[in-house]
Amino acid sequence: MTDEAKAGPDEALAAVLGKVPSGLFIVTAGDGKGRQTGMLASWVMQAGFEPPSVTVAVAAKRYLNDWLADYPHLVVNLLGQSQTDMLKHFGRGFEPDAPAFEGIETTETSCGLPALRDCLGYLEGRVSGSMTCGDHVVYAVELTGAGKGSRFDAEKPFVHIRKSGLTY
Repeated sequence: MTDEAKAGPDEALAAVLGKVPSGLFIVTAGDGKGRQTGMLASWVMQAGFEPPSVTVAVAAKRYLNDWLADYPHLVVNLLGQSQTDMLKHFGRGFEPDAPAFEGIETTETSCGLPALRDCLGYLEGRVSGSMTCGDHVVYAVELTGAGKGSRFDAEKPFVHIRKSGLTY
């Protein structure tokens, strides 16, 4: 048995869970009444082939959950490994009326939401279901469109490994 396993189940669980890799993404969404926002997300995973779908986890305390209930569309923007500026910009979070895309070039997707021009690419979709999973809400999102960014062929996706699987 390793020293870490001997240290206790919570420490081992945190360490091993933290090694589960995830990407880093900017999820964009709107309230359907003109307000739009973006948030840094790491819990996005492909969930199906037919129809193509992903899951996206959002902290239960975020106002974005109310927006998704009223306007169940979102865009997942894939970040490249060099895009630490996007982490800083979107990682701090935004109030509902804050201009989340100030200084960021975007394009409008078919569902009326912004996609980041400088990302590797984006996936847009409609929420087809959700479930509360502890302190997060996990959304099933049926994909309806996509676009490649200028970095698509030139850069690898940003992959994230955490020190602890019990915190961001």
